Parts: sequence; C-alpha cells; structure tokens
Amino acid sequence: MSSISSRPALPRGVLVLVGFAAAVVTIAGLKASADILAPAFLALVLTVVAHPLRRWLDRWMPSWAASLVCIVVVYLLIVAFALAVVVSVARFATLLPAYTDEFQQRIDDLTGWLSDFGVKTAQIEDVSSSFDLGQLSGFIGSLLSELMGLVSNLFFILALVLFMTMDGGSFPRQLERARQARPLVVEAISEFAHGTRRYLLVATVFGLIVAVLDTIALEIIGVPAPVLWGLLAFITNYIPNIGFVIGLIPPAILGLLEGGPSMMITVIVVYCVLNVVIQTVIQPKVVGDAVGLSTTLSFVSLVFWTWVIGPLGALLAIPLTLLAKALLVDIDPNLRWLRPLISNKDDDELETGPPAAAES
Repeated sequence: MSSISSRPALPRGVLVLVGFAAAVVTIAGLKASADILAPAFLALVLTVVAHPLRRWLDRWMPSWAASLVCIVVVYLLIVAFALAVVVSVARFATLLPAYTDEFQQRIDDLTGWLSDFGVKTAQIEDVSSSFDLGQLSGFIGSLLSELMGLVSNLFFILALVLFMTMDGGSFPRQLERARQARPLVVEAISEFAHGTRRYLLVATVFGLIVAVLDTIALEIIGVPAPVLWGLLAFITNYIPNIGFVIGLIPPAILGLLEGGPSMMITVIVVYCVLNVVIQTVIQPKVVGDAVGLSTTLSFVSLVFWTWVIGPLGALLAIPLTLLAKALLVDIDPNLRWLRPLISNKDDDELETGPPAAAES
C-alpha cells in the first residue's frame, strides 16, 4: 500500500470547517470584487441569451456579420433597459413637486385623524414633521444621480459583450473538444445556458402579462402615467418574488396624492391581487419547473446575491444560482444527490428535462 493511501482520512468535522472557511473567503472575495463581477456576469448572461440568434444568423451570413448583428441587438436591449429605469425614476421625481398642496392636505388629514384618537399634539407635530415631500424628491434625485453614475459600468458591459460575442462563434467547437476529456463539465455549462434562457423567457412572458394588466388597471383607477408604471412593473418582474413591491411604490404614492387614501388602497389591492398571484404564486412555480430550482431556493438566492454583489444581484439571482449549481453540483458525480433537494423534484424528473447540447 502506498504512503498516500495509508494516510488516515481527515475527520468529517475538520472537512466541514475547512469547507466553511473556504466558502467565507470566497464570498468575501466576491463582495470585494462586486463592481467588476456583477457587470461581467450580466454581459455573460446577455451573450448566452443572444447565442441562439447567433447560431441562426450563422446559417445565412458570414461569422463577422452574425457577430455584428448580435452585438447591435444586445446593445439596443441594454440601452432600452437602462433608459426605461432612468426615465421611470426621473418621471416620478418630476411629478412629485406638482402635488405639494395635495401632500400637505394629506398630512393635515392625518394629523386630524390622529387627534381624534387622542394622540397628543406634540407627538402629532413630530410625526408630521417627518413627512416632507421635498426630502422624498431629494432622495429620488440622488437615486437618479447614482443611476447616471453607472454609465461607466455600462461601457464596461458593452465592451465585454463585444468580446464575448466575437468569441461565441468558436465556442461550440471548443466545447465539443472539451467534452471528450470533461463530459460532465461541458454538460453542466450547457445546462446553465439552457436554464438561463428558459428563466429569462418565463420572466419576460410573465412580465408582459403583468405590465399589460397593471397598465389597464392604473388607467381605470386614474393614476397618472399608467403606461410608465406598467413598464416599471415589467422591469421589476425580473427581480424574483419581491419585484412587484418595488414597482408598486410610485403608483401607490401618486394614487395617494392624486385621489387620497382610497385611491392608494385601491392601487395596493389591485397590485396584490394581480401581481402577488402572478409573480409570487404562479411565476416562481413555473420558474422552478423550468430551471430546476425550488421556490425557497429562488428567494434565498435573491437575498444572498443582492447582499453579495449589490442591486445587480437581484436581477441576476437565478442565473448566478444556476452557475453556482453547475460549477459545484452538476460537475461532481458525488454531489448529484443534491439535485433533487435543490429542485424539489425526483431524480427521474430531472433526467427527463431538456437535454443539454454542446452548441449552448
């Protein structure tokens, strides 16, 4: 027996501690490099999404032309998404000052209501002084400034998309060569690409449904700029589980200023009926079935990745979790037993999912 095989195995507790320490160091490294990793992974996701278009274009035009078309399409999507977010915040900031008188009237109504319930005048004044429309407008203005400050990251993303798309033409051939030596790694990468595209397709379809329903409802209720808030609902739908809460805030506040508490309550009730049912009940189940992640893990991934890499982590939570699953679980036969626990499915159901292809 060799000297290596005769060495005693490390105790399981030591292995757990070493693994935990490695995880802590890895997470700390991810947090420290979030400014680079977050836009880089966004560029990777966009490249993965555009790859089927690239494969289709390769049949009809030279490789350089297919790359150029994909780059233009992805650039347009990035710019449209960024403009939608900036315009939504800017429009909200410009609408608020027009409701200064209405805001003060709501404060007076609130103080009168509190006084009727026996609340002391000093306490009422403390509460009323904490509500300031100017402070809210200032906060939104600072948020808009921060969004504009992300332009530098936008250029970084555009550059990465350019290089990744140019390399995308040869990537399937490289995967085929790598499959001979590391078939599980190639299968995991392909499944990550398939899962990411399935997730974004499901999120886009449900986002369109929610956006149309919210726009119609807000138009009927009488909230200003209903189309804009429908667009915001579509964008925030890419944030799992809690996206609708972010999309609810502007129309609810405008409903309060435009028509009083009754309109605000109506907006909240309508959003809860439409968005909670669609986005927090139906959509997570469909997403889980599409990508092999349980509803609980989807929510935990949202919290974790937002904490690790910031706001982009909320948008990329599911793709990031799929990548972690591919690198940590799918490539290791000894860890395949974790897959049913992650997805809440039997192993037989997982095996009957969409086959991973090398051209992914």
